[in-house]
Amino acid sequence: MKSETIHDEVFKNPEKGIEDFKFGPRVVQVFDDMVERSVPYYLEIQRMISEIGNDFAAENTNVYDLGCSTGATLLGLDRVLNPNISFVGIDDSQEMIKQCTENFRKVRMTRTFEVQHGDLNKGVIIKNASMVVMCLTLQFIRPLNRISLIQEIQRQLNDNGCFILVEKVLGEDSMLNRMFIKYYYEMKRRNHYSDLEISQKREALENVLIPYRLSENMVMLSKCGFRFTEIFFKWYNFTGIIAVK
Repeated sequence: MKSETIHDEVFKNPEKGIEDFKFGPRVVQVFDDMVERSVPYYLEIQRMISEIGNDFAAENTNVYDLGCSTGATLLGLDRVLNPNISFVGIDDSQEMIKQCTENFRKVRMTRTFEVQHGDLNKGVIIKNASMVVMCLTLQFIRPLNRISLIQEIQRQLNDNGCFILVEKVLGEDSMLNRMFIKYYYEMKRRNHYSDLEISQKREALENVLIPYRLSENMVMLSKCGFRFTEIFFKWYNFTGIIAVK
């Protein structure tokens, strides 16, 4: 479910000075359109998360979405999971929290849910979780804080629980990385973003979204103690990983 049907035109007009990207009111109202047009196979990734969740989320436990934004991931899971599973969404944008809560109320979500404000750079408290999701969130966490955050998630996750990580990644080779970025921008053009919009958003994200190589993410998950890690989605410089405790 979309929070709004407003078309993303955040970077449509030329701006003299590009500020760092923020999840403020201007972005929140167009966020669902933005990610569907900016993230390859976004709706399929969400479907896959729900499919995986149906096998891992256990009755009478909690499912956490860290960086829940407008609630799209939890809304998808709500359609397939046992009603005795509770949801916890965490985000550091008050505007996102408000929109997520409103979206849950619009669909009259009957399961127990809570949407919390929290800065993941400062860590996270997780209780009785059989599934934790970070969909396009870790890339916004400061690199120095990432491994400690993943360690906290692994430590607090229930045994046999799963951690879903969806990320934009760097290519292992610089030449191929440039190719993948070129293909990505071509996708954005197909989705009716102009070169100006692509350029200005890239500049806004430059100091905010800091991707790792896929191999770096896999090593980090292994070092943090997950028993199994597997790639469930890959499209050029985007990937989905499942890690099991």
